[in-house]
Amino acid sequence: MKRILYTSCLTFISLWIVGNADAQRRRSTKKKVTVTKNESKPAISNETRMDAAALADTSSPRVVTITSAFKPSLKNAAKINFTAASTYVDSSRTPVTYSVPAQNLFFSYQPVPIKPLALPADTGYRWQNDHSIRAGLGNFNTFLVAGAFSFGDGVKSNTIVNADYLSNKGDLFAQQYAKFGLSVLSVFNTNNNNEWTTKASYKNTTRYFYGFDNSTLNLKKEDLLQRFNEAGIEIGLRNKKANAFNITYAPKLSLKYFADNRQGKEYNAILEAPLRKTFAKKFAIDLGVFADIASTSFAPPNQSKITNNLFYVSPSVQFQSSAFKLNAGIRPSWNNGKYETLPNITAEAKVGETGLLVELGWVGYFQKNGYRTLTDINPWILQPNRLENTKIGEQYAGIRGAAGNHLTYRARLSFMRMNTQPLFPTWVTGAGRFFDVFFEPQMDVVQLHGEIGYTLQEKLSLLGGVTYRQFTSLQTAEKAWGLLPLEVTGALRWKMFKDLQIKADVFLWDGSHYRDVNQATFKLDPAADLNIGAEFSVMPKLNLWVQLNNVLNNRYRRWHQYEVLGLNVLGGVVYSFR
Repeated sequence: MKRILYTSCLTFISLWIVGNADAQRRRSTKKKVTVTKNESKPAISNETRMDAAALADTSSPRVVTITSAFKPSLKNAAKINFTAASTYVDSSRTPVTYSVPAQNLFFSYQPVPIKPLALPADTGYRWQNDHSIRAGLGNFNTFLVAGAFSFGDGVKSNTIVNADYLSNKGDLFAQQYAKFGLSVLSVFNTNNNNEWTTKASYKNTTRYFYGFDNSTLNLKKEDLLQRFNEAGIEIGLRNKKANAFNITYAPKLSLKYFADNRQGKEYNAILEAPLRKTFAKKFAIDLGVFADIASTSFAPPNQSKITNNLFYVSPSVQFQSSAFKLNAGIRPSWNNGKYETLPNITAEAKVGETGLLVELGWVGYFQKNGYRTLTDINPWILQPNRLENTKIGEQYAGIRGAAGNHLTYRARLSFMRMNTQPLFPTWVTGAGRFFDVFFEPQMDVVQLHGEIGYTLQEKLSLLGGVTYRQFTSLQTAEKAWGLLPLEVTGALRWKMFKDLQIKADVFLWDGSHYRDVNQATFKLDPAADLNIGAEFSVMPKLNLWVQLNNVLNNRYRRWHQYEVLGLNVLGGVVYSFR
């Protein structure tokens, strides 16, 4: 019995699987359109129909099968295309106003800061260190050699070393000059936007007192020697942008040593510490501290020790807008223990959109007079027996600005009163080859100064200046001995071609008054000095240069009895290691 049931179940499952497979084949077969045609039959009764249904014929009905490749489909309906309307053109522009300062390198200018809309980073610039040596020879036994070297990456640190030596010998007895200079300047940038600056320098100059008639005096060259040695160290710190409290600072400390060949020495320490606090972008408070301490000593026969100290602070309040700037303050000063209160009031106003600025000022300040600074003015002085600082009170009015993109100008009229201004009369002994230092108690000066400059990218630079001074109301001296009443200067730098550069300098001045050994006052002749030079490339790293000094061959005298060299022609090479 169990075998029969097992066999029946197996048979049923097999039939089900076969039927299911056949159904799958029928579904996968291409469907055909089938039309069934019914033939007309005679009418039969209901009973007969029921009997026929009962005896239904199991054979397939008569059908006609039609196979066709035609596939019925619906016609594509027309699609509605939507066309986008053109965008609305906004012709209005947002006004963006820039206050661009004059591109002026000739005088100090404090522009309004520019805020660009977009500032792409310049990734194409690469700092490259450069080293070059210049050497040349000329008439008057002139020999020149100079070198410039740079080190660092240009981002975190940069060091520049300059060294130069120049010597020449004129036709007059003991008309000989030599100079050697060396300086090392380093700049270090820190991560907190501070910049450290250090500088070390040394300078040696050798001259001889040749301003006399050697036929009347039998002097040895060694007895006429005038040699100066100067060394200095500077260190400074400044923040490149205001800190979180809108404070900027730039302290600097300088230590200087100066000595001559007659055991004269001067030690000098200078501290400058300007500080500014800004409020609401338009107001600021300035507080500057200045200290200049100097000690000068001379050996016998003029043995003496002179202390010359100067201190002052400069508190002021500043207001600045786009068209007006005002600085109002005072300058309390201590000049060798004597207290003075000096004014410090300046104003600037912009005239429309012309680029013209009108400036007014009433200021007071001190000019430090030390042994070193006096020899920079007149190298033929003897050791002074006293040193005094010059107090200057100045009222001025002027204009400055730019015309176009290349031309800049400036003019100022000043009225000054000077107390203890140094003058340079001829010493009564020494056949007129020495100069003394005389401090005039008080004198008035009317000064007119003008500047003009034209700059065309890095191809052309033309600068010119003129200064006229009128010295009046001297209390003791007859004239302003040694001070120039008129000076005219000019400078041209022209890169004519890629490998050719032209330069020229001109100096014109009216002669100063002088006092001779007989204590009579006279006036020197006017002078003109024109210098022309050129430099051009001959090899990738080698340039040739030529320099003509005193082209007019005018043997003028800046100081009484000291005649300058005539036409001086130099030539040489410049080699670059870059």
